[in-house]
Amino acid sequence: MNNVLHDMNPVLQMLTVMTLFSLIPFVFCCMTSFLRFTIVFSLLKTAMGVQVPPSIVTIGLCMILTFYTMGGVFEQMYNKGSIPYQKTGNLIVAVDEGSKPLKEFMMKQTRSSDLAFFVELKRKEMPKSPEDITIWEVAPAYILSELKVAFEIGFVVFVPFIVLDLVVANILLALGMFMLSPTIISLPFKLLIFIAVDGWALIVQGLVQSYN
Repeated sequence: MNNVLHDMNPVLQMLTVMTLFSLIPFVFCCMTSFLRFTIVFSLLKTAMGVQVPPSIVTIGLCMILTFYTMGGVFEQMYNKGSIPYQKTGNLIVAVDEGSKPLKEFMMKQTRSSDLAFFVELKRKEMPKSPEDITIWEVAPAYILSELKVAFEIGFVVFVPFIVLDLVVANILLALGMFMLSPTIISLPFKLLIFIAVDGWALIVQGLVQSYN
């Protein structure tokens, strides 16, 4: 396979690489820690019942945290991709080598059951080593695993706010205030408790440490 890539016409190499570059937004959103961060922060805003901070702020925070948690992976990708390119000038080989650290990162975060499903679905025989598994076999398994973890974290985040809503709703019911929305009354208390426990720091620190 590497010989075929090495002997590819330079024009075809460039077209292939440009096609791969068009997938960079997909790779960044679905094949990095960005996926987990965005889901958890979206669930947090839903649990609190607020529309702030604006989406552009949370997306920016997710991007910064992604570069922070994956800085070492991105550096390895650059180093592994630049060396074969400097030696051979072959862009396809450089991209193939540079994607290996990303594949290793995803495999560490992927459940074995998810990975086995997609590998068995595509292959008749199981690969002899992790190196034989392609990044496109790891990617869907990684996405499923990240969705599961993100929703688990989101559930833990949701529970305290739901409990607070139930307490406020019961108090209003006992006072006979049927027409008053419990969410209006509980929102200030949610913000107060979230600030008191330094919620943003707890969630961000927990998400970052989940990748160590």
